[in-house]
Amino acid sequence: MEREELLKSLTVKNEKKILLVVLDGLGGIPYRDGKTELEVAYTPNLDRLAANSSCGLAIPVLPGITPGSGPAHMSLFGYDPIKYQIGRGILEALGLDMDVRPGDVAVRGNFATLRDGKIVDRRAGRIPTEKNRELIEKIREKIKEIDGVQIILKSGREHRFAVVLRGEGLGDGVCDADPQKEGLPPKPPEARNPESEKTARVASEFIRKVTEILSDEPRANTVLLRGFSSHPSLPPMQELFKLNPVAIASYPMYRGLAKLVGMEVVKTGEEIEDELETLKSLWDKYDFFYLHIKKTDSYGEDGNFQAKVKKIEEFDSLLPRILELSPDVLVITGDHSTPSRLKSHSWHPVPFLLHSPYTFRDGLREFSEVACRKGSLGIFYAVDGMSLMLANALKLKKFGA
Repeated sequence: MEREELLKSLTVKNEKKILLVVLDGLGGIPYRDGKTELEVAYTPNLDRLAANSSCGLAIPVLPGITPGSGPAHMSLFGYDPIKYQIGRGILEALGLDMDVRPGDVAVRGNFATLRDGKIVDRRAGRIPTEKNRELIEKIREKIKEIDGVQIILKSGREHRFAVVLRGEGLGDGVCDADPQKEGLPPKPPEARNPESEKTARVASEFIRKVTEILSDEPRANTVLLRGFSSHPSLPPMQELFKLNPVAIASYPMYRGLAKLVGMEVVKTGEEIEDELETLKSLWDKYDFFYLHIKKTDSYGEDGNFQAKVKKIEEFDSLLPRILELSPDVLVITGDHSTPSRLKSHSWHPVPFLLHSPYTFRDGLREFSEVACRKGSLGIFYAVDGMSLMLANALKLKKFGA
């Protein structure tokens, strides 16, 4: 019996409320004065809560594997990220409320900077969202169809956008057209199977045309495409865990993830305070709340150590407003680590805090990577976090006689 079938058989419905707070890219590695961002940040509220909670380190996928945001979140939602491999494109498209039909292929796009035949900035300086919309409209006017395939575009946040390819004979087995690092030439989309050769040709021509259209732009003068994917079929959280879940997230990809697993996705503001107001307004309507905070990850990817520290401190200052709601189960963690020292996601396990009336009180002096390693949860797989949440909400029956 697989993990999800076991949980499905044991889960019971009750009124207890679970709150999962994900500070994206929370984890770090020693950097400034040999400390991580969490160790440098002034976090009296998190530290106090850690002393009265069970803590540990969560491995998003497998030891040594650097996860994307998709598999890292799938783990936290209780889905085996190796069994359910979700493409980035479908997440972005669903998060932007795009219509994705059977046979469509969705793709995540980045505006980027091309100079002397090399990608010098994969995010085009994180151009403002308003500029993004202007560029998408410029492209949309000139590219409507390629080789009989309809090109459907929608702006995301900052440098991000989504493309839906609609037509006959499309497959989603296409490698990312993204070198993943600056200083390298663009990487062409390549088909991994014969069924996806048309998709790769259309994507290649799309990139060529867009680069030509944006040739007069100083920063956003080309695009990178990744996460070619069709709409998958997943069992919803309502079915697996008997939950009534809601997602409070402002970035499209995470809204798309939440939709895929059956969460209600609501509108919210971009700041942490806005999200907390949304949380408070919905508190009586649901029993599972997913609250996503993005900027800890963005600053880590930018290598901005101090800005990541400040964002952690901002969350800590607002933590009392979460505690006022008295969730029956509260988890504070990250989906993965994004050390500013590496300027990217990494394979390092993530601090994980679990608080309920039934957890051990670990007595830790702070909420950090090193401290959490000493906690009662130890080092565990993030996919097992869901059963811990359900158990502490008294939502699991006894297994066996």
